[in-house]
Amino acid sequence: MIASPRQPYLTSAQYLQMEEQSIVKHEYVDGQILAMVGECDAHVTIALNLASSLRSHVRGFGCRVYISDMKARIESRIAVLLP
Repeated sequence: MIASPRQPYLTSAQYLQMEEQSIVKHEYVDGQILAMVGECDAHVTIALNLASSLRSHVRGFGCRVYISDMKARIESRIAVLLP
């Protein structure tokens, strides 16, 4: 079995600078960049339905819901449960 070579660690600033020039969207996870898959009709429909439902659920909590094209920095991976 051949191991995939690991990309060098990138800082978030390096990632953002690279992403400004890229024609392909990427995700940044723990110093690694991962190409994001292109959308299809089913994916976009599911995403819209999920975002619409989520937006209704968090209304009044001061939260915002984005469907795409918004970069967000997640500091930790803990689950937050809303009533």
